[in-house]
Amino acid sequence: HFKAQRGVHGMGKNMHGAWGEDTVARVPVGTIVYDDDTGEVIADFTEHGQEALIAKGGRGGRGNSRFANSIHKAPNMHENGEPGQERYIRLELKLLGDVGLVGFPNAGKSTLISRLSAARPKIADYPFTTLIPNLGVMVSRDKAESCVIADIPGLIEGAHEGAGLGHDFLRHIERTRLLLFVLDCAETDGRDVLDDYNTLRQELERYNPKMLERPQLIAANKLDVPEAVKRFAALKQSVTEDIYGISAVTGEGIEPLRDAVFAKLREAPRQSIPVIDETVVRKFEEEEPFSIVIENGVYVVTGKRIENLLIMTNLNEDESLQRFQRTTERMGLDQALRDRGIKAGDTVRILDMEFEYSD
Repeated sequence: HFKAQRGVHGMGKNMHGAWGEDTVARVPVGTIVYDDDTGEVIADFTEHGQEALIAKGGRGGRGNSRFANSIHKAPNMHENGEPGQERYIRLELKLLGDVGLVGFPNAGKSTLISRLSAARPKIADYPFTTLIPNLGVMVSRDKAESCVIADIPGLIEGAHEGAGLGHDFLRHIERTRLLLFVLDCAETDGRDVLDDYNTLRQELERYNPKMLERPQLIAANKLDVPEAVKRFAALKQSVTEDIYGISAVTGEGIEPLRDAVFAKLREAPRQSIPVIDETVVRKFEEEEPFSIVIENGVYVVTGKRIENLLIMTNLNEDESLQRFQRTTERMGLDQALRDRGIKAGDTVRILDMEFEYSD
């Protein structure tokens, strides 16, 4: 729970109370903020230093001097403060990498990223996937360029439906500019390397068809195994994308692959991230001030404007109550209640307050 500090009460001599301090929640770059009730995207943090207003504090209530006029010079009334906004939010992190390594578990992605960058993910000889994405900074051979390469944990068939750790990691690939498929050409459990490649493409397409519109490269891995060389030769005849034979273990073919990645990135446009406008302004007159439903003979009035009016009204002051009545009349509440058939003595409820209607 994040709760901002409340403001200070006003004081004599027409002095305003101090505003409450903002509460700031820091999140990593790549975080998307959703309204958990509506699913609306509130903010998308794609650059360091971005800020977004997630929940706005309410304005302070006005003191009695604000209601003075030429006729009523000493009003005996004041407003309560407006309640601050409350909302449930969901934070989702999508890593911001230029290159996303895509492949089945144990295809050699972690070893490859350790070759291409200074990242040192946990590597072992077991047929299980990395449990967390790894990021590394890859530098070109002439040291003039660099990019972020993301080792996305291994996918399995059905990942687009959430199988395995599918949904947890497919979203990270959405941020990348270049897809680098890492294929295991030494696989010995009967799977065909071309089938692996097609399955990976299908999983990406079913998750988000636009992902396959991005530039792609293929790294046929494990050519240090004799059988893998034959599979690589057959694979080259079956695919149209640029393919490079490598051995992440020995370093064979790594530098040509590095050069190809930077060449592709120079041509790949950066993703245009939609700008989230957090300050949607709605004109006062366009908002519905209230709505009325009848529940068990009680006229229940709801609506942000009228509920805020009630909350900010000091019900212990006669002048404040009179102002509340005048304001609701201008909103059209009395006429709307009469149109719904209300009679003297009927009950009207706003929030947890009940009033007896009288003509």
